[in-house]
Amino acid sequence: MKAESAFGTVLTAMVTPFASDGTKIDFEAAAKLANDLVDLGNNGLVVNGTTGESPTTDEHEKLELLKVVIEAVGGRAKVVAGAGSNDTAHSVLLAKDAQKAGAHGLLVVTPYYNKPPQAGIYAHMVAVADSTDLPVMIYDIPGRSGVAISNETMLQLSQHPKIIANKDAKGDLWAASQIMAQSDLAYYSGDDPLNLALLAVGAVGVVSVTGHIVADRHKLMVEAMQNNDVKTAREINRSLIPITEGIMTKAGGAIMVKAALDQLGRTGGGALRLPLVPATADQRRVLREDLIKGGFSL
Repeated sequence: MKAESAFGTVLTAMVTPFASDGTKIDFEAAAKLANDLVDLGNNGLVVNGTTGESPTTDEHEKLELLKVVIEAVGGRAKVVAGAGSNDTAHSVLLAKDAQKAGAHGLLVVTPYYNKPPQAGIYAHMVAVADSTDLPVMIYDIPGRSGVAISNETMLQLSQHPKIIANKDAKGDLWAASQIMAQSDLAYYSGDDPLNLALLAVGAVGVVSVTGHIVADRHKLMVEAMQNNDVKTAREINRSLIPITEGIMTKAGGAIMVKAALDQLGRTGGGALRLPLVPATADQRRVLREDLIKGGFSL
């Protein structure tokens, strides 16, 4: 199965809307947000990822949220379930729940905090991949997990029939180029500042945070690169720089993208769960300036 047909090419790692006090997920808002994101240009959504505050939602919430999003947009876009954990048994449980709920694929992050050796990373990914029939996108993000997936391990994982893609947030374009040259593993940019750069070396798409508000531009940029129209892709990328700066470099993606959704009057903003806290007044002021520079009228 090709990754583009399994996962789509323009995906947003969806935030999880909460009630005003953060105690419950607002499932009605989640369904509306999912529809809004697909209408904006996403042909895939990641649910229960880090941007969705997965460390602070329990298994029952994750499963219900996944069902709500699949019901809302599963006929129009691929719904990829986050099944990441630093406990392999827990990841397997999440993966099996995702398959039962009807997810189209899995996103499996490198086990975090416990810093397993490469053999442990490989065994973890294979255990999750073997637990369901779903295609798997692994997620290499050493800035959060504390350990990078080595080229050797990545090539070994690429031999697994269900592991067909990598969400790359390692910031190593050379390593990405090497893996793409030596395997059929499809790459997705998992780091908004490097979206164009990764597309230029062969990535098939993006898994974005800023896609909450600019997936329409991401779609055009991906299409431009597919058509070898580098000039147009560069122009789009330059228009996105203030947006990426405002959301990805100030206080973390989930915090700032919820603030951006609030400022634009869109569904999906509002409360976060501790240890995340809402953007400050000063952060919101700077974000507003960045949104205006990025082409929004406020």
